[in-house]
Amino acid sequence: MENTLQDIKQTIVINAPIQKVWDQVSTSEGIEAWFMPNDFKPEVGYEFHIQSPFGPSPCKVTEFDPPNTLSFIWDTDGWFLSFILRELDGKTEFTLIHGGWKAADEIVGKAGQKASVIREHMSHGWTGILEKLRQLLEN
Repeated sequence: MENTLQDIKQTIVINAPIQKVWDQVSTSEGIEAWFMPNDFKPEVGYEFHIQSPFGPSPCKVTEFDPPNTLSFIWDTDGWFLSFILRELDGKTEFTLIHGGWKAADEIVGKAGQKASVIREHMSHGWTGILEKLRQLLEN
């Protein structure tokens, strides 16, 4: 699948200890505070929903390795999200990867738009969402 779009990968450094960041990104309440409402549980194989602007998105936890990695399948278009944390002298490097993109011209079901358009919107959206996460943890 050489014509698929590149993963979105964004990294920020948060002025907070890794455990504080992990607690915010690996619990249902924590994820809701900076991303979207959900019924997440920290168990590999657990199926849950994120309440997106397009309605409930089915998800499934694929990796849970405290306090470093959380990955899950997101929605029905083949997307996945990974949160990767790394300790940096009392701070935390947080990397988000949003992958599983299809070919640029392929239509994303719920949104009814080309994958390239949705990916561009999502990339900009993640920038704001990660800034919200940083502000939540640093205040």
